[in-house]
Amino acid sequence: MLFALIKKELLALVRDMHGLAALFLMPMVFIVLMSLTLKDIYRPPLAELSYAVDRRDTGTPAQWLQQIWQRSHGAPKALDADWQAQLRSGALKYVIVLEPGLSAELESAALSTQAHIRLLTEPGIDANLFNALRAELVGASGELKARLALAVPGTSGPPPGASIQALVNAERYATAGPRPTSVQQNVPAWLVFGMFFVVASLSSLFVQERSSGALGRLRSLGVSRVMLLMSKALPYLGVNALQAVLMLAAGIWLMPLIGGDALSLAGIHWGALVLALAAVSLAAVSLSLALACAVRSHAQAATIGPMVNVLMAAAGGIMVPKFVMPGFMQRLVEISPMNWGLEALLTVLLRGGGVADTLPQVGRLVVFAAAMFLLAVFLFRRRAS
Repeated sequence: MLFALIKKELLALVRDMHGLAALFLMPMVFIVLMSLTLKDIYRPPLAELSYAVDRRDTGTPAQWLQQIWQRSHGAPKALDADWQAQLRSGALKYVIVLEPGLSAELESAALSTQAHIRLLTEPGIDANLFNALRAELVGASGELKARLALAVPGTSGPPPGASIQALVNAERYATAGPRPTSVQQNVPAWLVFGMFFVVASLSSLFVQERSSGALGRLRSLGVSRVMLLMSKALPYLGVNALQAVLMLAAGIWLMPLIGGDALSLAGIHWGALVLALAAVSLAAVSLSLALACAVRSHAQAATIGPMVNVLMAAAGGIMVPKFVMPGFMQRLVEISPMNWGLEALLTVLLRGGGVADTLPQVGRLVVFAAAMFLLAVFLFRRRAS
């Protein structure tokens, strides 16, 4: 009897191809994705970051410092007239400003308290990456100063107790918006993930209504397929709106109570925030409708939806920050709808951006939402015919 029952369970498992895919295929894909995205987590890919140099000191030591930096980070981009705007938007990751007097400071045996090197980073840069860049710039400056001091007869380098760190001033370059914190960066990521997770609930309810005949009865009453899909979408748009309010509220009021930094919405553009959240919601609900119309059973709905959501998060910069990924994975991430939503929210919450600044990501999300809704209509019509 035990053998027969075991055989029955194995037959049921073999026939559930989607369940087997969740058990075997998803972990394998997840291992590949996470291994690739975390490839450089212990060696932050600083050389992959786009940067520019504003060399206001024309002396030879300043030129040598720039050459030392280029050996590890590649050639800098041309410093355009609008480099401040590029830095605020994240198109440039950082700019190194070599102030007048740097060469004389590097050649001197004494250290002044005035900073002659400024490291300006984009507002949304990760704290670990920010600190790594500053530490490397301090190290390169100190190494060059020591070499120059030892090359001059009768000098022995900086006096005891002197700190080369005073030579470098590092700051996130932002003219608007709140100060970047871990909460300021994490809330947008998990907000996008949560909004896309409506796929599990919507797919299950859709399959339940289809199997019970409720959708067929509504169609017999003359309700169009587009109307039925719209009736599914609108309530979940409301669910996404409630999710956004609750998660933002948790960042503002709950995080300080448990010892974390508070999410700050001071100075942000509220219209841009609402627009970005609406675009993310449209994309999430439209994708959910397409998947709901594609699956055939409750098992598929319970398996495929969450699996797609988790894999999109892994490959979209949600679970793993984009900055720790190797270069080719960073380019791959940029085609993910979750990454579009994340970048739109970071533009508002970290970079002080307005509606115009979020339009590239919002436009992609709206186009994606329209494509997924049309796919849902097509699949719904095909299943009903």
